[in-house]
Amino acid sequence: MNTGMQKIGQIGVPVQNLIRALSFYKDSLELPLLFNTDTMAFFECNGIRLLLSLPEKEEFAHPSSVIYFQVANIHNTYEKLKAKGVTFIDEPHLIAKMESVETWMAFFKDTEDNTHAIMSEVQV
Repeated sequence: MNTGMQKIGQIGVPVQNLIRALSFYKDSLELPLLFNTDTMAFFECNGIRLLLSLPEKEEFAHPSSVIYFQVANIHNTYEKLKAKGVTFIDEPHLIAKMESVETWMAFFKDTEDNTHAIMSEVQV
């Protein structure tokens, strides 16, 4: 049976300090800010909204799922983000090779201690 789900429309990322997180996602990652209030901020990421929000209740205060940001050139993006002060856990590295495509990733931390990654699929 088809549930009717078609795509991801929004991803929520819990934050502890909205002003600090807003600056990171807007200035370091250069995501377009749609709007913000005193408890949340909405960004655009190629058709998917990214919601940063202060936890409404204590039980919602936890690290987020890993968001994998697709980039055209992982090495260039890695260098640009490092120059902006983004803290990477590792360098770009090969994750998998499937026929004529290699998947590369590099993991980083945001200001709220959430782990995310940049990824690139390279034709070989």
